Amino acid sequence: MTAIAIVAICAWALVTIVESAKDKSKKKLSSKETNAYKAEIAELKERVSVLEKIVTDERYDLKKQFADLESDRVA
Repeated sequence: MTAIAIVAICAWALVTIVESAKDKSKKKLSSKETNAYKAEIAELKERVSVLEKIVTDERYDLKKQFADLESDRVA
């Protein structure tokens, strides 16, 4: 009987969360919020671009290989 109550409470909570998320997604954003999100997305894209450059740099891979060799030598 307790298990049924727990499942019912969890199901009710899940439905409430899903409905709340749907309501938030339907909410229109103000232009100020939209501009803030656009600026944040632009910053994140720039950061990802920099990280991609670092990771694809040949010297980065070489440094990683040296670090792996060092850790193998110590172990």
